Amino acid sequence: MESMFEEIFTRNRCTDFRWIEPSGIRVAHWVRMKCHYGCGGYGACAACPPETPSVAECREFFREYSRAALFHFRLRLDGPDERYAACRAINRQLLSVERDVFLAGEERSFALFADNCSWCDECAGERRICRNKKDSRPTIEAMGVDVYSLARGAGYHIEVCVDDRQAMDRFGLLLIR
Repeated sequence: MESMFEEIFTRNRCTDFRWIEPSGIRVAHWVRMKCHYGCGGYGACAACPPETPSVAECREFFREYSRAALFHFRLRLDGPDERYAACRAINRQLLSVERDVFLAGEERSFALFADNCSWCDECAGERRICRNKKDSRPTIEAMGVDVYSLARGAGYHIEVCVDDRQAMDRFGLLLIR
């Protein structure tokens, strides 16, 4: 079964991934606090906190799954303005993978984005009036996940970028079953 999923990943140009057990995903309040106090998207994006489930609900959500793929995307950008376009393209790939896995019979497939949703030029800011409900997804961090621990636990090297010239590691997640 995993080989079928891996073919789907390859077709969607998501070739750098690791299989992980969702039960090992660490959900923590400190991650949500970093969203609350430190992210410009807090309260401004319909797929970001406080429009996401509580930390406890996120923790319970991950317990409902037994298999997931963590996708790694390494970006080298000429400047900070390129980040949003690059991450929007990654999010499109993740959404396409989610749909293809769903159509292959895994009705529970659910993607978590590598960066804010950003489908709309101006976000409605509230989930109930989101103009793109079908395609918007939260980021891994918006679900309270410690991405650094998750990536390191899967064998990836990840560090905080201190300037725009550094390569940026972004991660997306597909929960499958």
